[in-house]
Amino acid sequence: MDQPIDLGHLHPAPGATRPRKRVGRGPGSGQGKTAGRGHKGRRSRSGGNSPPGYEGGQMPLQRRLPKRGFRPVAREEYAIVNLAKLALFEPGTTVGPEELRSRRLVRGGRRVKCLGDGALPHALTVRLHAFSKTARERITAAGGTVETVDV
Repeated sequence: MDQPIDLGHLHPAPGATRPRKRVGRGPGSGQGKTAGRGHKGRRSRSGGNSPPGYEGGQMPLQRRLPKRGFRPVAREEYAIVNLAKLALFEPGTTVGPEELRSRRLVRGGRRVKCLGDGALPHALTVRLHAFSKTARERITAAGGTVETVDV
């Protein structure tokens, strides 16, 4: 039997590792003088590396592509719920963000906006963060009430 198998006896497989290349140690080493960096140029010098996206002087891809659009910093992300989903609630109930999350009709901690897709057959009290104009009209037409909730 060989040695016992434990962490103290672990080592790489034969041939898996090589000794570190020692450059700049004289002409006899084969890697003396310029230490494998060639002559002159940026890569031969200390600190001579390229910034990210640098393409050797060619116009970089980031600058070749057109700029498009604008991303507002303070954009409000809404979770969307349509009137067809609100029809699942019993008549006369109050529907808010918590009720929608408990039934898994919206996800996450985002603000909730109601859109007017679908029909609402009965009256509901809907308390959400935002409503489209159509949703507001259809909820009130069904005899329900619309309340806007602040965060």
